[in-house]
Amino acid sequence: MLDVCNPQVMKSLLAEYGFHFSKSKGQNFLTQRWVPQRIAEESGVDKTCGVVEIGPGFGPLTQELCLRAGRVVALEVDTTLKPVLERTVGEFDNLEILFCDALKADLPALTAEKLGGLKPMACANLPYYITSPVLTKLLESRCFSSITVMVQKEVAQRICAAPGTADYSAFTVLCNYHAQPQLLFDVPASCFMPQPKVTSAVVCLKTRTAPPAEIADETLFFRTVRAAFAMRRKTLLNALSAGFGEFSKAQLAALLESCEIAPTVRGETLGIAEFARIANEISARRG
Repeated sequence: MLDVCNPQVMKSLLAEYGFHFSKSKGQNFLTQRWVPQRIAEESGVDKTCGVVEIGPGFGPLTQELCLRAGRVVALEVDTTLKPVLERTVGEFDNLEILFCDALKADLPALTAEKLGGLKPMACANLPYYITSPVLTKLLESRCFSSITVMVQKEVAQRICAAPGTADYSAFTVLCNYHAQPQLLFDVPASCFMPQPKVTSAVVCLKTRTAPPAEIADETLFFRTVRAAFAMRRKTLLNALSAGFGEFSKAQLAALLESCEIAPTVRGETLGIAEFARIANEISARRG
């Protein structure tokens, strides 16, 4: 198996195929073997699992996943990496590489077709610039038992943040609505080539089989969350007034009181259960 984390091997092979790192694609390749090994180990992947990997890049995580999983389907947007990946991971007969945009892929259909009979999981070393949309797509696809991703450390902290903290956001609520996130470990910038300017971190999200609270209308629930965080320095009443123009401020104040939530609190202090109560009450009062 080619030592794809060896910088000299990497430089030689990339030069052979005339590959140049793309800033626009957020390409930073791992140069420390322990990182993909630990990601694969802590993801819990084994032979009973089928894995969708987003962005294999040079192939270090792909190698580790192929050594452990029953099947791996890697989605890579950069077609210039095709001959490189044939050299770095072409030996694995349990691997299929699809050159496509993960954000445009039909993930439920793909997992059903490619990973049938195996426990579906997702793993990725996500480019910083598309972390939120890709992770949102993975979660909303509802077709993975767990999602293990390496992201910018600040994003990892936001995913795992508690209500009332500075890192807590609408994205935190989205992630915790769909899954139970766990921050696993940090990855220094020195582990990449070229080196990014930030520290990375690995997060495992164990997806939920049911929402953590009873939700009458999921779309309305997330509209409520977005309204609460859109004006996070304002009181919850003022934020909801801006987000729900169909209600008067007096109606919203009465609605919050019926939910036993003070109109003067800030939305960033609420958990999923409180947002659910508000959204369910809005749904009931809309008729």
